[in-house]
Amino acid sequence: MIIGVIVVVAVLLVGTAFGLWRRRVDGRLREAHQAGDIAHDETLTHEQIGVELGAKATLVQFSSAFCQPCRATRTLLSDVAAMLPGVITVDIDAEHHLDLVRQLHIMRTPTVLVLDSTGLIRTRASGLPRKADVIAAIGALG
Repeated sequence: MIIGVIVVVAVLLVGTAFGLWRRRVDGRLREAHQAGDIAHDETLTHEQIGVELGAKATLVQFSSAFCQPCRATRTLLSDVAAMLPGVITVDIDAEHHLDLVRQLHIMRTPTVLVLDSTGLIRTRASGLPRKADVIAAIGALG
């Protein structure tokens, strides 16, 4: 009886800790080279993403057909691009671009990459980012 209670409490503590950690990191923009996911100088070209790069920034979203947060992320990025001149957004279907998914170590959708005007990946987020964080990341590009 006492062993069962201990197991239940341990499972609840581990589950709670995981949930708190996930909530803390989900959707947070971080510098790409600090993320450890891609090379420090990884760039994307207009041929790879299918559109010309933005004059100031390009917001690249990797999404999938059944991803509910992808819809909210698409709307958020479109709103940011409409507010800021020189910023464009592109949505890439992860299932149809597996070469890029593998190259960039995309592990889940949505994943958002913020590219500077040369295509250099400056920041990335896994999950739905906050609007203020996306605007701040674009502002940090100079």
